[in-house]
Amino acid sequence: MAHQEQNGSDGEAAPGPAAPTPREQWFGEFEGAAPPPPPYARLPEDAPAPEEEPGPVASGDRIPEAAEPEGESADPDERADAEPPAPRERPRRPIRPGRADQAVPDPLAPRLLRPDPDVPEPEQLPPLEAERVDAPPPAAGADTDGVITPWRPTGPEPPPSLTGPRAAVTPSTRRPVPDTGARPPGEAGETADSLSAATLVRNRRQGPTGGWRRAVHTATLGLVNPGESPRVLHQRELVARACTPVASGHHRVAVLSLKGGVGKTTTSVALGATLASLRGDRVLAVDANPDRGTLSDKVRLETAATIRDLLNERHLVSRYADIRGFTSQAPSRLEILASDRDPAVSEAFSEADYREVARIVEHFYSICITDCGTGLLHSAMRGVLGLADQVVLVSSASVDGARSASATLDWLEAHGYVNLVRGAVVVLSMVRSNGRSSVDLGRLEEHFAGRCRAVVRVPWDGHLEEGAEVDLEQLSPATSDAYLNLAASVGEGFASRG
Repeated sequence: MAHQEQNGSDGEAAPGPAAPTPREQWFGEFEGAAPPPPPYARLPEDAPAPEEEPGPVASGDRIPEAAEPEGESADPDERADAEPPAPRERPRRPIRPGRADQAVPDPLAPRLLRPDPDVPEPEQLPPLEAERVDAPPPAAGADTDGVITPWRPTGPEPPPSLTGPRAAVTPSTRRPVPDTGARPPGEAGETADSLSAATLVRNRRQGPTGGWRRAVHTATLGLVNPGESPRVLHQRELVARACTPVASGHHRVAVLSLKGGVGKTTTSVALGATLASLRGDRVLAVDANPDRGTLSDKVRLETAATIRDLLNERHLVSRYADIRGFTSQAPSRLEILASDRDPAVSEAFSEADYREVARIVEHFYSICITDCGTGLLHSAMRGVLGLADQVVLVSSASVDGARSASATLDWLEAHGYVNLVRGAVVVLSMVRSNGRSSVDLGRLEEHFAGRCRAVVRVPWDGHLEEGAEVDLEQLSPATSDAYLNLAASVGEGFASRG
């Protein structure tokens, strides 16, 4: 449609008809009435007519000028001096018609899902324990349906101890940590000591070590476990007692006997070898006999050095490798410090010499077994008894041997060694089990048990009767058990601190 405008003031002719727009060229001009809208776009009779939304302006279209209100001048200069018109409100998009009783939804409000009648409503979970206890009660008349009050601790909030981005998260905004039953160290509850192989590893029980019990356990593939025999369990108990840790760091055991030929030196070597084979620390046997000692005859010698050589070169001993050059070691790991074989030289071994040797060896050995002489009045015996922590008294199963052993106890009690007598262990050596002896061994054992701590019987053994090197593998089972019992009795004294 073309419009012609005339200017009455200057009389100039208006411009010619405008060129058709692309829209008009494509669609053309509608002739007649517009087609009716579809049913879904029809408005109810009582609904207000929606405002038309201006469409996009194509290039070349002319925007019609708004009609000026009456009384206003059309002069551009006058309109510039006038107040600027208010900003035109942007028309809203037409709303799709619906039912008359349906409210118009707010586009800024959150969208709610329409409930499905076929899906049941979820159950309302009860509040947490902390919320029920610490949450304040709701105010009277307040609507609390569907509202979960977060738990917050009472009292002033502690300052945050974190730094960086997590510093803004204060303890008041964190969820409460449930009590899992954990206790700090030192209180009752589970600790690191509760975890062990006995509580964590299944089928930890081992099978028997021998006999018909092991045969049954092997034949049934471990399904039947008769357990260890009482004898094996008793041996394990004796081994545990023999392996008692030395509380004082160094323990001295003196082996005494007033009568010669009763097996004093043999007992010293057999006791030391049993302890050395069971324990992990070092055990040393020292020959303190002022006469010619026989301790070196019970072990294969590895060196010709003697206790006198150690005293002469004591300033060179500063570590275990240095003192190892003066000792000989048996297969059982027992070490021997032999004495001089010349009786004329051995007379010079005095109390001061023994104390000096004891001072040197206590830094490298845990247990020192001293093989004493038959005399109680010589100078070296005073040093031995003065430093001894325990005494082993050896006696034969005879009347004279028993009287000599009991006289030794009397002498010790008379000279102030009462504690050594009460903690002493008496060994009845070379006891024959064929029943030919007429000595009442029960009465003899009862006599010493009333005066000392323990009494051990060592049966006769053909390997020990030879008088040669003592090998634990060559002993009879009864003799090995007897020395194990002796080692267990002596080991009980290791727990004392002197």
